[in-house]
Amino acid sequence: MDRKDFIKRMAGVVFFTIPVMSVLSCSDSGDDGPSTSGNSARDCLKNGTQSSISSNHGHTLQVSKDDVESGIAKQYAIAGSSGHDHNVSISSDDFSKLKSNQQIQVGSTTSNGHNHSITVSCA
Repeated sequence: MDRKDFIKRMAGVVFFTIPVMSVLSCSDSGDDGPSTSGNSARDCLKNGTQSSISSNHGHTLQVSKDDVESGIAKQYAIAGSSGHDHNVSISSDDFSKLKSNQQIQVGSTTSNGHNHSITVSCA
């Protein structure tokens, strides 16, 4: 095998391996955050919630099991360590879904020229 053939084969391996590894790394193992697998062990009223924030750079959202239980619409500030704030509103309908152990998706307000999509699921 000459150098040209070697380079072609290696390029083929790289162009095949990178997409495969990307797909595998995005698969849901159930341990890396919100899951839609319907795992019956997840219970918002018992364990509270966990949140995933798109394009996150330090924001945090904590929805307590007490908030879920009360079911009253509430607004949260999600500044965290980001250096700026966004607000997120969770409606009484959203809380009803969480009480039924369903995940919800909400959007944040716009701040610093951007906003975030947030998924809240049961822990």
